[in-house]
Amino acid sequence: MWRVSIDTGGWQEENGIFVEITLGVGGEIFRRTPEDFVQEVERFRAHYLEGDGPIFGLYETIQALRDAATAEDRHLTPRERALIRGIRQRTFVMFEEQLRLAGDPGADPDIAGRTVRD
Repeated sequence: MWRVSIDTGGWQEENGIFVEITLGVGGEIFRRTPEDFVQEVERFRAHYLEGDGPIFGLYETIQALRDAATAEDRHLTPRERALIRGIRQRTFVMFEEQLRLAGDPGADPDIAGRTVRD
């Protein structure tokens, strides 16, 4: 079992949550499609991590879109929501590829390309 690290955005082995997952209990265990998983992980990473480079530049782009909608007192448009989903999918792959190169055993950039049927 793996849990995303609030400190690094990488993966921590967390076998202690096996019972929570198999019995479906606990406040941090949720079922997600691969697409929704990618979105949640990237939302988490963008919120908790700071840094430089292309991934963080893309996180800033997402925040700028959200800030503009807030400043204009409106919801994100369907096009903006689609753009954000696409950016998050891309940043997930980029982040996971960096983690894999660094030897993170939980890194899996291929999750972003999986469908519900996989």
